[in-house]
Amino acid sequence: MVEVSGSYYNTKVQVKQLEDLLRKLPSLTEPLQQRPRRRMPGTAKQLEADQVQELVARYRAGATVYELGDRFGINRRTVSVILHRREVPMRRQGLLLEQIDEAVRLYKSGWSLARIGQRMSVDPTTVLNRLRERGVKMRDTHGHER
Repeated sequence: MVEVSGSYYNTKVQVKQLEDLLRKLPSLTEPLQQRPRRRMPGTAKQLEADQVQELVARYRAGATVYELGDRFGINRRTVSVILHRREVPMRRQGLLLEQIDEAVRLYKSGWSLARIGQRMSVDPTTVLNRLRERGVKMRDTHGHER
């Protein structure tokens, strides 16, 4: 003998929940909404002509390629490519002699290349190259001289 009472005896609650779910589903008669297409990984973002003009103007006004890359959502190398195509003279960014002296002092006191680069607004590789030119002995990842 099967018991007919209990949670399955009154199905009004279950029917109401199913009806609520059906109302949330899209209509079968309406066309499906297309999702906006996302850029594939590894594809370059294309700037509009007015964005390129703004990028060039901002660079000429003193913005760095890093700042422009962040502003327009592109890599700093892409910024450089755009500027070269527009024949915009590039500013040489690097370290001044006084900054190199300070970088040597900071590195010898234990600072990392990344930290020095961040402080001086240059890439850590730039710091590394200037320190090597000065004959500074480099440390390994454990802080030991190489």
